[in-house]
Amino acid sequence: MNSLQRRLDRVRVRFDDDSLVADAGLLLVGMLMSRLGMEQVIDDTVRLGGRPAGARPGRKVLLLVASMLIGGSHIDHADRLRAGATGRVLPFRVVAPSTLGSFLRSFTWGHVRQLNKALETILKRAWSHPGVGPGGEPLVIDVDSTVCEVHGKQKEGARWGYTHQLGYHPLVATRADTGEIVGARLRHGASRKGHTHFIAETVRRVRRAGATGEIIIRADAGFWSYKLTNKLADLGVDWSITVPQNTQVRASVEAIGEDDWTDIGYTPDGEAGVADTLVVTGQKRPVVRLIARRSRLTDPHQRRLWPDWRYHIFATSLNTDPVEADLFHRAHATCELAIRDIKTHSGLSHLPSGKFPANAAWLLIATLSHNMYRWTEHHSRTAPARKLVCGNTVRIRLFRLPGRIVNHGRTLILRLPAHWPWAGTYHTTLANLRALPQLC
Repeated sequence: MNSLQRRLDRVRVRFDDDSLVADAGLLLVGMLMSRLGMEQVIDDTVRLGGRPAGARPGRKVLLLVASMLIGGSHIDHADRLRAGATGRVLPFRVVAPSTLGSFLRSFTWGHVRQLNKALETILKRAWSHPGVGPGGEPLVIDVDSTVCEVHGKQKEGARWGYTHQLGYHPLVATRADTGEIVGARLRHGASRKGHTHFIAETVRRVRRAGATGEIIIRADAGFWSYKLTNKLADLGVDWSITVPQNTQVRASVEAIGEDDWTDIGYTPDGEAGVADTLVVTGQKRPVVRLIARRSRLTDPHQRRLWPDWRYHIFATSLNTDPVEADLFHRAHATCELAIRDIKTHSGLSHLPSGKFPANAAWLLIATLSHNMYRWTEHHSRTAPARKLVCGNTVRIRLFRLPGRIVNHGRTLILRLPAHWPWAGTYHTTLANLRALPQLC
């Protein structure tokens, strides 16, 4: 046994320091919550009346957000916020996890809609800060669905879906350039309905939040319908949506001449090309523009596995060149990064309740947690940038670090670890957040 190992054997452990802060980055979280006036917004909008644990809903929602930001995925994980002096870096009193559980179970679907409205107000306030919102710039919204798997038979609304998993099937709308979630709605596990209403609601939501420029919706084939495209046309919104390859669509693509295809560098092991065509429908929009991408392998040995052209076809209202339209549509895949992030790092890996409205509220709280990562990361920079950052990166750099609160000369000081690699980023973020106006 070497000297280092013997040193570990001599370490004695005591949980007795009331001045320690388990996650000192919550000071940044609390500062942003305070500057945006989040607690008051939720208190004014969510009306639980005399329901159990219904008082001060803003405090309870933000406690769950803070818990998710430091890695909490269950209601009980909020107990970490009560350790040592951790509660002193938050702008409200920390309550017990049992109270939070009773609070979530008090929700009805009407209360979920109220919480959704409160989150819209918070989004509008966050976007009012310079450089955060899209303003008059084009806004691309990627819409997708995901499966939140659950276990057991006590989950209200959980169903076996097309993935052969028991769970829920929520809709998620993300902002393409920042990864923010601008809309989310929980659905039953086997549900494939509500696309049109959800997307129209999301468009109106971002308009009210301050997006004044062009809006473009991107989605996969699960969202395709003439009802949706007609609705988007009425709203003045452009779109790019994958279409199912039915007989009419395939006939239109097969009629494209060989000279009309433009080669693209889509795959290093084969060849690919794009072309556009029109398909005639009997709907309100009689002619729809289609963009087709075809690809196949060229290696003599591999080509036997993929001998024919494979097609990916989408419809669009954009008038751009087919190559540019295809490149733009392929970027829809980045929405999977935001969905993975909220499921892995923002509390959606677990839906805690047996009641459907409680889990719907949990989803909305997780989206707020996800956006808090994005807004905090924005204020950590000295110059604007458009780069998607994983929520866990923000957590490791800024949130999950120990500290100690001391009173020195009647001044509270939060002492943090020496030689912290991101100490400069922490100071920059704190200074930028403190410079924000206080919104009531």
